[in-house]
Amino acid sequence: MENQTIGPGSLGSGTKIVVESDTCPSAAAVEQFHAAMRILTGKWKGEILWRLGQGTLRFGELRRSIPGITQHMLTTQLRDLEAHGLVRRTIYPEVPPRVEYELTPSARDLGTVFREIRVWSDRHAASLNLAG
Repeated sequence: MENQTIGPGSLGSGTKIVVESDTCPSAAAVEQFHAAMRILTGKWKGEILWRLGQGTLRFGELRRSIPGITQHMLTTQLRDLEAHGLVRRTIYPEVPPRVEYELTPSARDLGTVFREIRVWSDRHAASLNLAG
């Protein structure tokens, strides 16, 4: 199937939809993929998402569960993930304040992606020089 542009039709105001083939994604699809990867990549984001995939955690619990991450870096990464709608922060009006972090539904949808990465890494651990 070749890339096709579908005209305005019922979507109104000159909106066009680009239908792409599996072999030749549109420029918009490539840019969208790159934007998604920028949101998800970084030294700690995958680890944070993986840990929160196990359930809701308080800041201190999350920090202790990720060896080597600094408080500043965890705060920065959580704010970025929250700004992109992947993490929800809940502040409870207590003294001292209790703050909990959890995945949003869109981040939960990444669960299948993380499972596939784990399967891939298990399958190719030897060739990737991964410690078992």
